[in-house]
Amino acid sequence: MTEQEMNRAIQYVTASTSYGRETVAGIVKTGLSELADFAAHGSQRFERPILMEYVSQWTIKKTGQPEPLVREILGCAGRWLDDVYEELERQKSAEQGETLADDEGAEPV
Repeated sequence: MTEQEMNRAIQYVTASTSYGRETVAGIVKTGLSELADFAAHGSQRFERPILMEYVSQWTIKKTGQPEPLVREILGCAGRWLDDVYEELERQKSAEQGETLADDEGAEPV
């Protein structure tokens, strides 16, 4: 996710809620960065509700913000969270496809 996309997400959530830009930015950046890190380095796949619960709990702990506030902001940012997750899944699939293609030419041991 580019900085411009991040700013659009923050702007959208700020306009959709009654929270200040700094509060929204802290929560959105924390949630999106953890989701991106998890998707890039995690080896398991999770259903969206389970993954969102993890990201929500992580963001609550990292920001120290109340749970209802974090859930509302991440709920509003859901569109961008989904986009980040889908992009990372595409990248992983492409990497796995390259690995499989490399293995096809290998001689049996």
